[in-house]
Amino acid sequence: MPPGLRHYLVVTSGYWAFTLTDGAIRMLVLLYFYLQGYSPLQVAMLFLFYEFFGVVTNLVGGWIGARIGLNRTMHIGMGLQVIALVMLAVPASWLSITYVMLVQALSGIAKDLNKMSAKASIKSFLPQQADSQLFKWVAILTGSKNALKGGGFFVGAVLLEWFGFQSSLLVLATLLFLVLVLTFWLLPSEIGKSKQKPKFRQIFSTSVAINRLSAARLFLFAARDVWFVVGLPLFLYSVLGWSFTQVGSFLALWVIGYGIVQTIAPGLLRHSHQGRGPDGHTALLWGAVLILSPLLMALALTHDLPANMVVIAGLTLFGILFAINSAVHSYLVVAWSDEDKAAMNVGFYYMANAAGRLTGTVLSGWVYQVHGLSGCLWWSTAFILIATLISIRLPDNQRPLIS
Repeated sequence: MPPGLRHYLVVTSGYWAFTLTDGAIRMLVLLYFYLQGYSPLQVAMLFLFYEFFGVVTNLVGGWIGARIGLNRTMHIGMGLQVIALVMLAVPASWLSITYVMLVQALSGIAKDLNKMSAKASIKSFLPQQADSQLFKWVAILTGSKNALKGGGFFVGAVLLEWFGFQSSLLVLATLLFLVLVLTFWLLPSEIGKSKQKPKFRQIFSTSVAINRLSAARLFLFAARDVWFVVGLPLFLYSVLGWSFTQVGSFLALWVIGYGIVQTIAPGLLRHSHQGRGPDGHTALLWGAVLILSPLLMALALTHDLPANMVVIAGLTLFGILFAINSAVHSYLVVAWSDEDKAAMNVGFYYMANAAGRLTGTVLSGWVYQVHGLSGCLWWSTAFILIATLISIRLPDNQRPLIS
């Protein structure tokens, strides 16, 4: 097996294991603390530091990765996640809001170190100008990650129902630690390390295209999380009367399907663009189409159409369209970056991604508490509109994909 492919498979496998635990933690914390009587806004606040420190981590993580190597930053992220899992598996009396927020901060740092490292490292596994292979590898990594995160939602909900909160966390910590040891042994230590030591002031991107893409990404992910993170799970549980396992299974299936669409996006876009690669026009087009999904769902709920039907049909449409948007964005940030700057550009870009998740997470709890799920969907529509307007100024520079 060629070294580049072997390293890619090892990185992807480690990313899968990490993502499974990340999705499980999200569902465990959300459902467990809602059961303890926390309001939707209080539940959202538990994830505040998770998202905030994701912003900070992405901002400086690319710079750190360029200096010490992406392999090291990836494994630092795994180690921090193991510590976070163990810290949550303490007696229930220790689990104050402040304590859980601090642990979630650690988990947020871990997650974004791992994600930035995995995605930025792909550039170093391929020769220059291998656009077709790059798009496929980025799409597979991103899509499979989201499928595994959906699996994590399911695992978290089932573990909570069967084994309880603390025991579930210890099982996850043990499994992730074993993966950490294995991937540390299999990967070279110099992956993604810059030939020249970048200065700290270079953490901010100087590329106009990367900056605009990052701004669009911020509003795109705020549009998803403003209703998906807190509003939707609590709506399914408290309004529609679903059980924990039903909620976890439904969200898991949605995210898995979303990940599958991301994985096959290169084939879909190759067909629609006559074999040419995505560009700014592609991002603009698919962003404009995505607006329809939350808009139609909000209108349907406002007019009292059957909520079960609206949520299932609307989520299916949103998942397909959002997955294509996300796949295009994830490809563009890597394709528009030189190999030596990939870590820093990807870190800056995912800083904007984390800022969007932070915005969406906080608003999800507040808007759902005040205006319900339909209010969350109106906010989502507005955010997608802003992302689409920003995408008007993205470069239109298609070039043939090299097979």
